[in-house]
Amino acid sequence: MEKLTIDFSKNDGLVPCIVQDANTQVVLMLGYMNEEAYTKTLQEKRVTFYSRSKKRLWTKGETTQHYLNLVSIAIDCDQDTLLIKAIPQGPTCHTGADTCFNEVNRKNWSIHSLEEIVQERKSNPTASSYTNKLLASGINKVAQKVGEEAVELVIESKDDNQELFLGEAADLMYHYLVLLAAKGFTLSDVENVLEKRHAKAS
Repeated sequence: MEKLTIDFSKNDGLVPCIVQDANTQVVLMLGYMNEEAYTKTLQEKRVTFYSRSKKRLWTKGETTQHYLNLVSIAIDCDQDTLLIKAIPQGPTCHTGADTCFNEVNRKNWSIHSLEEIVQERKSNPTASSYTNKLLASGINKVAQKVGEEAVELVIESKDDNQELFLGEAADLMYHYLVLLAAKGFTLSDVENVLEKRHAKAS
């Protein structure tokens, strides 16, 4: 990891460091580094701060083993604040909470979360998984299911039952993701096509 040019001349040689979970993007804590703490963090790939109360270097997790494993470090435009992305080994706060702001550290559920599950099933098949049974049935069967779900969604759209309509919409989206996986594509590939179309239309 390339060493950054950081302005340690302010605040008695300390720079604030915002720590964010590299996977969930949740902010975990705020700490301070001096140049020595920054160098040690780069060398050991575990986030180390300078403790203002203990007046010494402090590696997060040194007593609990709840380390923050370094993924990346970015610097702000004034070169005096760091954004650290890390993977926590357990709760970050000394109270036992996931974060020092008492937030739950988990990724918000999204269509991309469902896609990750589908891709995981494809990479690591499970006998009891419906996704794996569908993938194993072949591309024609998967495509047929997408067609069936699309027709069912159209039928439900003609009525006023919101719950059934949304249920069919969810079924279609799931089977669409399975079809993308079966063809070796992801939502990002589709997003790229849409982005190019948007650029042409603009």
